[in-house]
Amino acid sequence: MLEVRGLNVYYGDSQVLREVDLTIPAGKVVCLMGRNGVGKTTLMKSIIGLLSPRRGRITLGGDEITQAPPYLRARRGIGYVPQGREILPSLTVEENLLVGLEASGGKAIPPEIFDLFPVLKTMLHRRGGDLSGGQQQQLAIGRALVSGPRLLLLDEPTEGIQPSIIKEIVSVILRIRAEGKMAILLVEQYLSLVREVADSFYVMEKGAIAAEGPVAQLNDEVVRRHLTV
Repeated sequence: MLEVRGLNVYYGDSQVLREVDLTIPAGKVVCLMGRNGVGKTTLMKSIIGLLSPRRGRITLGGDEITQAPPYLRARRGIGYVPQGREILPSLTVEENLLVGLEASGGKAIPPEIFDLFPVLKTMLHRRGGDLSGGQQQQLAIGRALVSGPRLLLLDEPTEGIQPSIIKEIVSVILRIRAEGKMAILLVEQYLSLVREVADSFYVMEKGAIAAEGPVAQLNDEVVRRHLTV
């Protein structure tokens, strides 16, 4: 599905990503972990096309997308939920979802979105800015899903969210995983959640991949060495 090879990204003269290799198989959930400031969000932004690498290669389904602009990557099937949600607060829930449809050229919101997030249907005409933080996160994920992506990037979707909404988000991820049609790259810090939803993991340190493997290998030693503050 998605292959990242030898990715090097800079902010000015400062190198942020160093020779990053990462594979996201079709239909699998891959978790990206690491302490704050190690480059996780930078890697996400590089995959979606918001940052350009100096060296390295990104392919999606075998097609080179390293230099493709963000809108083209979205059309090719990458959905992105950024950290902080970034919904459009002055637009209604319905209008926010319709914005997400622009990536695929669709005209109607798929009913499956409301199956995944029933609260969005009940609040369809409410402004995004009037929703709670958890509801805004559900809207952000729904907006990324309306175009039917092949790959969904979720950057800390549970950050600052109440436990009841976290359970709903976990349920959605597990449902997508069970269907086996969409791959997910998830940035997440809750170990229990990672072990519940992920097939495999990568841990970053100082802009590089420091550990990786199937989620069964995410043991206490890996956590102590790479994740404990």
